[in-house]
Amino acid sequence: MTTVKTVPVKTSQEGPATSLNVHGICHSVSSMVNPEWAEATARALLEEPLPRRWSHTQGVAGTARTLASILGDNADLIVAAAWLHDIGYSPAIAVAGFHPLDGARHLRDHEHADQLLCCLVAHHSCAIIEAAERGLAEDLVSEFPAPPAELADAVIYCDMTTGPDGQRTPVTQRLTEIGERYGPGDLVTRALTRSAPELTAAVSRIARNMVGS
Repeated sequence: MTTVKTVPVKTSQEGPATSLNVHGICHSVSSMVNPEWAEATARALLEEPLPRRWSHTQGVAGTARTLASILGDNADLIVAAAWLHDIGYSPAIAVAGFHPLDGARHLRDHEHADQLLCCLVAHHSCAIIEAAERGLAEDLVSEFPAPPAELADAVIYCDMTTGPDGQRTPVTQRLTEIGERYGPGDLVTRALTRSAPELTAAVSRIARNMVGS
């Protein structure tokens, strides 16, 4: 039986919260996730049209590989999600104009990818907050249930400690760089302001686990 919970998501700093029905937790539909396939898929979509995004992606995947000691059987899954998290920026597959949703839909509909992998891409780095700003939150959660929190934390850690050119960077610096790149009036910046506490907390949780491993 699928559980349904109501999650409040505020659509702007001043605006009211909206309630979304989030259907259960996304689980894997297969036991095999191939990081080499994920790398090749990301390379084909990003390397030529978006070389800087490709550099970032390579750095995120490199960081994911350092988490193997705390991820156990999920290590390959997180490395694959790291390779694929930004493929929705590719002009070849961008339809909705929201890269987590476009990337996850491409993986589901064209690559027939593992369900949990699709959910990790769809929800990476608190994407639900930006989805609400864009009016796409209901689409996101109805098509891709939230992944388990500990796996979402791992993807956040990899993304939020990697700069736009693939360099390792503190999460605070990463958040500042994104905000400056989009500017104070952009919806991405508004969403980032709302999600920053959770992004920072997720990075801290993974860092603590790494120290204890």
